[in-house]
Amino acid sequence: MRGPAVTPRRPGKPERRTQRERFDALVLGIVTDIDERWSDRLGLVEYAVEDTPLIPDDWSGNVPLSSLVRGTGTQATRLVLFRRPIEHRCETRSDLEAMVLTVVVEQVAELLGIEADEVDPRYGE
Repeated sequence: MRGPAVTPRRPGKPERRTQRERFDALVLGIVTDIDERWSDRLGLVEYAVEDTPLIPDDWSGNVPLSSLVRGTGTQATRLVLFRRPIEHRCETRSDLEAMVLTVVVEQVAELLGIEADEVDPRYGE
């Protein structure tokens, strides 16, 4: 079947959110919660989602789930989550939520120099 299964109420705006939009909303919820809790220690952090990482042809390890680039001076720290590798490792929505939480918490813990379970109590679950 081709075309939308449901005619949208507003032309040009699909009735259902795309997989990318749902992933972005999930990341935004988790990042907002953690950033509000730790904003006084984190400083300026830019959060982003990209579909896949750019890796060299001779890469031999696992595909990264995220990238963390520490800021210097006036440049913000940048935390990027890679949507496709994360989704590929998850079978259910709850797996996806747990994986995104784990990735964000571990990167924030790395930034702060503390244990991951201190960043968010849900981490151990």
